[in-house]
Amino acid sequence: MSQVHTNTRRFDLNKKILLAVMAACTLASCGKGEQQAAQAGPQALPVSVVELQPASVPVSAEAVAQTEGAREVEIRPRVGGILLKRLYEEGSSVKEGQVLFQIDPEPYQIALEQAKGQLAQAQAKIAQTQREAGRLKGLLESNSISQREYDNATSDNDVAKASLVQAQASVREAELNLSYTKVTAPVGGVSGRFQFSEGALVSANSSLLTTVVQLSPIWVRFSLSDNEIQQLGGPVTEKTVKKISLKLPDGSEYGETGKLNFASSQIDPALGTQQLRATFANADKKLLPGQFVRAKVVVGERDGVFLVPQVAVMNSQQGRFVYVLDESNHATVRPVVTGDWMGRDWVILKGLNAGEKVVVDNLIKIRPGAPLQPHPAAGPQDAATGKVEPQKSAANTSRKLA
Repeated sequence: MSQVHTNTRRFDLNKKILLAVMAACTLASCGKGEQQAAQAGPQALPVSVVELQPASVPVSAEAVAQTEGAREVEIRPRVGGILLKRLYEEGSSVKEGQVLFQIDPEPYQIALEQAKGQLAQAQAKIAQTQREAGRLKGLLESNSISQREYDNATSDNDVAKASLVQAQASVREAELNLSYTKVTAPVGGVSGRFQFSEGALVSANSSLLTTVVQLSPIWVRFSLSDNEIQQLGGPVTEKTVKKISLKLPDGSEYGETGKLNFASSQIDPALGTQQLRATFANADKKLLPGQFVRAKVVVGERDGVFLVPQVAVMNSQQGRFVYVLDESNHATVRPVVTGDWMGRDWVILKGLNAGEKVVVDNLIKIRPGAPLQPHPAAGPQDAATGKVEPQKSAANTSRKLA
């Protein structure tokens, strides 16, 4: 029994010794591996890069804009009276000269008949005075009457002529007033809501019956800030603008390009903006007055800039910067001067050169001078060479219409 106990104690002791030797070997092996890793240096971080090529971008600016009818006409009656009929469908298209309303014509028909009667009397009167003047002229030549009697007859004839002219004017006025009982559309366009009802009494030149808005062409009103004007190279004029396009509320591009038809000659001191207006064809009536859209003004092109994905551009207290690979594939901080957004890219105006490679991912893990393992960024890049259409930054899209 004592021999068995002794053997057990020896076995436990040997087991402890073996475990201690194994632990020591493991520690020695780990220490050697760490020493080798420290001697080898930090591992290169895999990153995606894009190689820069010069691009041409439009020199442009965008602003919130609002559409308005090229001609917005208020329809008011030229004569007063009882409104008998509405002769159009509200909201429908009307043609120039189309009759929209009928005012009671009876009082004006009576006035015309009275004016015609006065004209007939004036015509009879002048015929009588002319005959009398002719008769007295013969008597004057034979010395049968005095010069004074003849002059009085001539004066009566002149008065009759004046009465005739006045009667003719009264007839013309009565005819016009009668014609004005039919209220017509002065321009073609889309009619508005009827403001009265049949049987209402309307006043001449004051009662607003409805409106007619000309939709084609249509105007777009917008403004650019003083800072945006300087970015475009100076105040916007018809000579400097190359193209004006619209972006609709759903984000789609309007199919027609516009033409600047008004540019303010001064900066609004209250808003610090230049007021602008453009005209667009609108034959299909896709645009309606009062819509909010985005107007983009292009004044030229800027060559030799670079397009870098937005995610690659970082901010610091000193400004914006990107990470660029040097000849040994180490990260280098490069300060840049940015322009506007182009889709998903920043326009880089200064700080980069053609052929350089810009890092576009794992940016948080990168430190200046760190070794990198570059590979081309997957998928198509907006930084490819070519002409692209600009998209303003979110800060500009929130600017209200002046």
